[in-house]
Amino acid sequence: MAAPRFLRSSLLPLLRTTITPIAPQLPKPRPFSNSSSSQSPPKMSPTDTLIDLAKSRRTIYKLGNTSPVPDAKIEELVNAAILNVPSSFNTQSTRLLVLLHQEHEKLWDIVIDKFRELVKNGAVPEELWKNQTLPKLEGMQGAVGTVLFYEDPAHIKPFSEKFALYKDHFQPWADHSNAMHQYFLWTGLESLGFGANLQHYNPLIDTPVAKQWDIPADWRLVAQLVFGSPEGGPGEKAQKPIEERVKIYGKP
Repeated sequence: MAAPRFLRSSLLPLLRTTITPIAPQLPKPRPFSNSSSSQSPPKMSPTDTLIDLAKSRRTIYKLGNTSPVPDAKIEELVNAAILNVPSSFNTQSTRLLVLLHQEHEKLWDIVIDKFRELVKNGAVPEELWKNQTLPKLEGMQGAVGTVLFYEDPAHIKPFSEKFALYKDHFQPWADHSNAMHQYFLWTGLESLGFGANLQHYNPLIDTPVAKQWDIPADWRLVAQLVFGSPEGGPGEKAQKPIEERVKIYGKP
């Protein structure tokens, strides 16, 4: 049945009207902001990191036997020192002996025994031994490990002969490279979370140490770097004025 005429005429305007679809209301995009990056600490440059590590590398005597990293990380650091620290004329004469855990304790047993001989012979006063030296050595023994730094003269002599003009300099130059190995490892161990201190009980311990760990007789012991978990802080360090120690010319 058809719709009445008056209904049809009233519906025509509505039917002819174009219905515009309503667009969905999407959330407005947030304006760009670097607030997330500002909340994170600024990234340090390699130079800033190097300076920060240099500042952190201090002498720590109170050490424990808790290691913050696996032994493999210590080995990786030591190998990096041997491969990357320079030497004059590329002599590569520095040698490293790394003693960890029980082997480290054996080393300090040797040091303590040698000092007991000195006390027995009267070379070291017994009161000094009991009150100062023995507690210090036992503190070393309670750490995680020791790196012993050697020089192998067999790799220096050929250069002294080949370059006669510099023959008297190769030994000091080798010591310079050895010191760089010491600094590299001291700073590197600090970066791993260790504390450390550098000792020089050579030549007192040279012979028994060489015998215990099969070290060639002509290797020359230079220093011992003791490291462990830092159980105390460094002492006060007075700094002389920079102006007395550094001269720079050519600045605008």
